[in-house]
Amino acid sequence: MSNTAPPPETSPREDGDAPTGPHTVTGNEIAPVPPRGESAPEHASAVGRLAATVERLRHEIRAAHAQADGRALIETAKGILIERLHCSPTEAARQLASLADHAGVSVMELAADILDRTAADRLTEAACDFVTETAAPATPPDGKTVSVRLRTAESGACAADDTQAVARSLLEHALAPLGATAVAVWAIAPDASLTLAGSAGFTDHEATRWRHVPPGVATFARQALADLDWTWTSDLSRSGTPSIGRHDLTGARAAAPAGTGGRIHGILEICWPDPLPEQPPRLRRQIEALAELCAHTLETHPVPGDPTVTHPATIDLVEIADCLHDPALVLVPHVDEHRQLVDFRVHHVNARFLDPAGRPANLIHGALLLEAYPLAATPGGLYDIVERVHATGESYRAESVTLTALVDDVRLDAIADVALSRHANAILLVWRIEHEAARLARLLQHAQRLGRIGGFEEDLATGAVTWNDSLFALHGLPTTAIPVALADLPNHAHPDDTAALARFLHTLVHRRRHATVSFRLERTDGVTRRFRIVAEPVLDSDNRLLAIRGAYQDVSAQHWTEVALAATRDRLAHSEQQVGEQNRLARQLQHAIMPSTPAPLNVEGLQVAVRYRPAESDTAVGGDWYDALVLPSKKILLCVGDVAGHGIHAATSMIVLRNALRGLAITGAGPAQLLTWLNTVTHHLTDQVTATVVCALYDPGTRTMRWARAGHLPPVWIRDDTTQRLSLLDGPLLGAFAEAGYAEEEIHLALGDTLLLYTDGLIERRDHCLESSLDQLLAAARAVTATLDERLDRLLTHSRADTDDDTCVVGIQIT
Repeated sequence: MSNTAPPPETSPREDGDAPTGPHTVTGNEIAPVPPRGESAPEHASAVGRLAATVERLRHEIRAAHAQADGRALIETAKGILIERLHCSPTEAARQLASLADHAGVSVMELAADILDRTAADRLTEAACDFVTETAAPATPPDGKTVSVRLRTAESGACAADDTQAVARSLLEHALAPLGATAVAVWAIAPDASLTLAGSAGFTDHEATRWRHVPPGVATFARQALADLDWTWTSDLSRSGTPSIGRHDLTGARAAAPAGTGGRIHGILEICWPDPLPEQPPRLRRQIEALAELCAHTLETHPVPGDPTVTHPATIDLVEIADCLHDPALVLVPHVDEHRQLVDFRVHHVNARFLDPAGRPANLIHGALLLEAYPLAATPGGLYDIVERVHATGESYRAESVTLTALVDDVRLDAIADVALSRHANAILLVWRIEHEAARLARLLQHAQRLGRIGGFEEDLATGAVTWNDSLFALHGLPTTAIPVALADLPNHAHPDDTAALARFLHTLVHRRRHATVSFRLERTDGVTRRFRIVAEPVLDSDNRLLAIRGAYQDVSAQHWTEVALAATRDRLAHSEQQVGEQNRLARQLQHAIMPSTPAPLNVEGLQVAVRYRPAESDTAVGGDWYDALVLPSKKILLCVGDVAGHGIHAATSMIVLRNALRGLAITGAGPAQLLTWLNTVTHHLTDQVTATVVCALYDPGTRTMRWARAGHLPPVWIRDDTTQRLSLLDGPLLGAFAEAGYAEEEIHLALGDTLLLYTDGLIERRDHCLESSLDQLLAAARAVTATLDERLDRLLTHSRADTDDDTCVVGIQIT
């Protein structure tokens, strides 16, 4: 950059001088407004001419504002050139115009670029990020680059006299090109309420309605305050969050905290008329940069009636702290060279200050908070609380907070009630350290309340009786009532407890020993409560009785609980006795119908063996049953079944089904038909009984067996050293449906073949699936044994079932 370049011929706009006539902003130019008489419309009436005049004056005012904003930007760039080139203002203006001409940009664009290179602030970062992400300095429809728009808005904000003018400048120069149509700047009060400090794009009526938002009202701006971060919604109407202009501007919304030096001064809220998709990060950075402008404005120009910016209030805060009876600190923000909050300095310590570590006040006064209390920096600790109160203005109160000091690497803790509040730019921190005696007394009060205990002491010399507040409440008396002496207790107790109270007093007064008694107190409110008194005599050095002290405890709830438990135990014992008798009867029926070692079945060419193992517990008597019967047709009926449930009901149901199947088998029908009839019996002639069963008919002459199943496990067929399960034929369990059909299958057995019918008690395990248990059964049945009886005994011995259920196995072998 040289200061000897020849000054080009430039227009007043290019060299930064103000235009001579009225101008309006069009794109990137400041265009002149036509003279008053040339383009003014002709109106027939005076009202029309007046309206045209008002409109023209409005354009002139807008043009003047735009010209002033652009002028401030150019003048700032000229000042930078004067400082860098050590030249005169005239030479700086010529250099600015010459450089703009050589670069092919406007003077205003060059001025914005000079500021970006010199300032290196958030506005610069936002503009540079936009250029980096788009790979080109794209110019929006208004003809201005992002840098020009942001710097023009900054100039307008700096020249504004109040936040209202700042809002208008932000909307006109920076936000309108982004499609936004309204902007609101909210100031935060000490009570966390929001005040509309400035707005643009809203009607006067709407701005008046939203002038003040009380604390606790969940608006869109307050959401950004609560999160202390950028907040965005693509469609305000769908989010349902109330906010200014929610009836007219229901499109996209953005809100960003406006803060400097770690303190949040307000919220910048921007409105779009239509819904928008999620915006790129560069828009967020631009809006956050504009929010920082608002923060400086809110700090410089207070909202009328807002005490947050009355900086002399720190002096008043010191006087308030000195008037408090509790230890108090006045903290002020401590920022670094970049005006970033790094700590809080102890500005003042009142006379009643009490350090948790016992250090004198002069060691705390003037120190940084984290230097005096470094452990306050723990997440969620005291420093985080102070920082949030300073940022949001919301007061904080809490009981039993742990204050920790570190002295010579020794951690010292104290329990205190803490209160913080923000006044202007300072924080008032008040704590009340709890003494050990007071803390123990409060714990004792809570223990007495929870245990419904009240203490007393009775001076026998003076007759004075002292009760604590809990004992008045237990007696149903106000604290102003006269306490009841121990000698008068019989007059307030149930007549049946008079003798017990007399023995209690005799033990205390005459035998001078510890005593306890339970009695029923008839209170004055008509309620009878059961109390227990524990008392002891107080003796002097000469063993003379001075007083009696002790405690009452309301044990009404415990008493009635014990009564209810005793009644429940009686009913339970009676029920257990009935259940035991029913189980013994069921076991007797089971043994009578199905003995564990049934009589052998004498059939030529066929050996039948049965093993029945009842459950070990009488409470688990089940409904397992089996049958092996020679029919009049010389065929053999073989069946195994299991009735759902346990106890006498299962045992009697088992007997009904076993006998019914025996009677139906005399008809000569096949297994499928027999199960169809047995299902009808189960569904209609029993009381909600369900059961599973395998039914088979063996013909000794042809060595064939026809079988069917009703929800039961299929039989196992053993030939030589191979085992297999028979087909899983269709057939629902008995009693589930009024009408059911069952499939039937016929197999041909050879000499030496063995067939096993069994109940689930043989294989069922809680920790294994059914398929795994069946595979284990096939492996165990494959073992070679000398006789059929040995095979069945081996199956029962090696059974891995763990359900403690009845087990039944029927085996047939062709001999």
